[in-house]
Amino acid sequence: MKPTILRLPFSGLYIDPFSQDGEEGDEICVANISPRERQLRLRFGINQFFLTLAVLGALVAFDVDPLWRLPLLFMFWASAVGYFQARDKT
Repeated sequence: MKPTILRLPFSGLYIDPFSQDGEEGDEICVANISPRERQLRLRFGINQFFLTLAVLGALVAFDVDPLWRLPLLFMFWASAVGYFQARDKT
């Protein structure tokens, strides 16, 4: 029979009464990219965001068919991925 782990609602704490001494229930998140790589990803996300805004501005200024704005979703998505990877240190 497997021992039960006490879970305290809304607290984020897990208590295992059968844990060894020095063994923690919570895990520590270690960044798997270097600070330089995080800076590069953040810079890419910001540059991609402003490039996409410039393209969007040009499409609106030249009164291009609104369906041509749809591919900009992928450019905004790329900028968001770069930003969130840098922020979450993944």
